Amino acid sequence: MQRHRVDGQPAFMLHAYPYSETSLIVDVFSRDFGRVALLARGARRPRSALRGVLLAFQPLEVAWAGKGEVQTLMRAEWQGGQPLLGGPALFFGYYLNELLMHLLPREDAHVHLFSTYAETLRRLAAGAHEADLRCFERLLLQELGYGLLLDRDSEGRTVTADAHYVYEIERGPLLVTLPGTSALAVSGRTLLDLARNDLSDPCSLSEAKLLMRTAIAHYTGGRMLASRRIFRELREL
Repeated sequence: MQRHRVDGQPAFMLHAYPYSETSLIVDVFSRDFGRVALLARGARRPRSALRGVLLAFQPLEVAWAGKGEVQTLMRAEWQGGQPLLGGPALFFGYYLNELLMHLLPREDAHVHLFSTYAETLRRLAAGAHEADLRCFERLLLQELGYGLLLDRDSEGRTVTADAHYVYEIERGPLLVTLPGTSALAVSGRTLLDLARNDLSDPCSLSEAKLLMRTAIAHYTGGRMLASRRIFRELREL
């Protein structure tokens, strides 16, 4: 396998875990190379220049070299300009990172998704909004080839705002005459609002949350994401 080097690559750190006594394995989401696993040698040492740089939700410029599944981090520089996340926004950010870790294959570039992730972090820092999560979930599934059918029903007919549907994952919305007959009952208005990334209506936001949660569970094999579980437990307290 040929060794190669990448330099000056915009990236965000998604996850890190210890490797040996002094190093870390970090998963980064890079603009042009997608999700990449990197060995950060010595990053756990008290005087390592990387200790204050490898932070989640902060824009980085990184360089790496090597071959194989885990390559070597050569350089990481903080780019600034991104406020720190706190409160609910922090949990929302961890949720986004978990989605990318579980669904995004390694070394699969998604430039538009990368820019949307950065913009979503900025929006969360300005004020946490669940609508931003729903729009990101929708784009993520679309980028991975699992896009939801929203403007047409499963028979190819145009979705209408005042109609009621039952959504079947991998098939699409099915027109029904009586609303509320299924856990995935959804109004046409919600489908159209989600299609144009406008979830300002509370009813649309509530139905979109259930729809996206079901779709995400389907494509993650029903796995319960840790960030969602922790946030739910904190709200119950």
